[in-house]
This record gives sequence, structure tokens and C-alpha cells, in this order.
Amino acid sequence: MGSFEDKKTTGMVFNVQKYSVHDGPGIRTIVFLKGCPLSCVWCSNPESQSLLPQLAFNQGRCIGLDKCTRCIDACRKGAITPAPENTPAINRDLCRQCATLECAGACPSQGLIVYGETMKVETILDKVEQDSVFYKRSGGGMTLSGGEPLFQSDFALALLREAKKRRIKTAIETCGAVSWEVLSAAAGLLNSVLFDIKHTDSAKHKEATGGGNEAIINNLERLLAEFPKLPVLVRTPVIPGFNDSDTVAEQIGRLLAGYGNVTYEALAYHRLGTQKYVFLGREYPMGEESLPREAAGRFQRTVEAARAG
Repeated sequence: MGSFEDKKTTGMVFNVQKYSVHDGPGIRTIVFLKGCPLSCVWCSNPESQSLLPQLAFNQGRCIGLDKCTRCIDACRKGAITPAPENTPAINRDLCRQCATLECAGACPSQGLIVYGETMKVETILDKVEQDSVFYKRSGGGMTLSGGEPLFQSDFALALLREAKKRRIKTAIETCGAVSWEVLSAAAGLLNSVLFDIKHTDSAKHKEATGGGNEAIINNLERLLAEFPKLPVLVRTPVIPGFNDSDTVAEQIGRLLAGYGNVTYEALAYHRLGTQKYVFLGREYPMGEESLPREAAGRFQRTVEAARAG
């Protein structure tokens, strides 16, 4: 695909976050793409899972139906009706049939918001380039995240190709549940990869994420073997009742043994995305589960010990 076509390629994005220091080297701009082949029960970005735009309702911002009924008036599907709490009630089944989501634009208090916007590669990279001075000083750049950014493979690859033309360093956060053809095409354009390994047992993995892990592990092994100069950070979110065991940590450590181009990080479990589930009219699947923060440190030490042999 040529440069002109890449610039005009569009995709579904739900956030462009500037000044991040946790998602790749240096100061970075993170482009969050919608759509994911997995549905992890602990997902902190539930708005990322669907490829389609989604309506969210922040009740705390609503000024009340006694003062405003613009959202009800704007809804062509009849999906928004009055609730006893003097706030709108959203019929999510009807709402999903709407392509315009004009109700959000009609809301004067931004109580209704839309997760997801169609954006051009050119528009995104123009925004990313605004902070190029910070990238040069810190070794940063653009990180594609999600969801699974390679779920929108044509869009993601166009972003990476155009970024390379503009000499913007790139990274990607991936769950690895994509075809090898897509992952290898992306790897040839990237400066670094952040790759999640959640569990080594495929049945356990499928139970908590909706998909097995055979392709994920195969992709990681091929990535490390076939792109030995590409820095890869493997990460594991340590989740209560799912993978918080020495056995899983040891297995991950053995999986990474012998590869020189990979570093490792265990991520502490958090509940920072729970409010988004409320906004989307969903229950948080993990309930009240919790895990001491020091559990991630123990997991990290166990992985490193197993990796060292």
C-alpha cells in the first residue's frame, strides 16, 4: 500500500493519550484501537472489546430529566426512556442497533459519551507529531494499544508504516492472539513490543479470556526467534484465582529461558476500570476479588529464578 493510501486509511479509535511513561520507552503517545479477540474477566478497558462505537452513561454528570430530555428526544430507536431516579434508562439491545448515537451529541452535560471514533491515519499521526520534541529527548514515540491493536490489522499496519516514514519510533501492546502473518508484518515496522502472557495452560486461559493460548505462545516463540534484535517486554497481569501461583510463574520463566532479547514484568492486579463497566451498563466480572500488591513481586522473582535455571 502506498503512502497516500496509508494516510487515508481509517480505523476505530477510543482514545489518544499523551505523555505516558508506562507503555514503552521514554515519553509516549498511546493510540487505543477498539476491538479484541479476547474478553478477559479483569479487563480494565471494557470499552475496547467491541469493534463498534458504544454509548456510555455517567449518571453523576446528568442534570436530571426534570431539567433536560434532549437525549430522549434525540434517540431515533426509542432506546432511552425515563427512569424513576429522574435519569435516562438505556435499553442496550436497542442502542446497539443505532449507527448515529446522536443522543450523546445532544447531551449538554456530557453525561452521555461515545467510546469509539473513526479516525484517519493522517489525523492520528499529526496529533502524535505534536509532541515530537519529547520523543527525541526521552527516546519515546507512539504506542498502539487496545483492545488488541492488530485486530484492526490493515489500520494498525498503515499507522506503523506511516509512522516509520515520519521517523516516529513505535511500540505495540499485544495479547498475541493474532495471525503470525499480521504479527510478523508489524514486527518488521516496530522498535519494541510489549507482549502479554497470561497463563501457560490453554484451558485455564480460555476459561478466563474466551480463547486458548496455543497461537499466543507460538507467536511469542517465533517473534523471539525470528526477530532477535527486536526488544520484547513480556508482561503478566497477576490475577486472583487465575494465575497467582508459583507453578504458573515457573512455567512462564521456563518459556522465556534462553532468549536474550526479552525482559519480563509481572503486573499487579487492580480494579481501575470498574467504573467503565457501570457506564456501559455491565457488571464487573471479577466481583470483589482482590490480591495483595506484593503478589506481583513474588511472581516476578519466581519467573526470573525459573528463567535463570
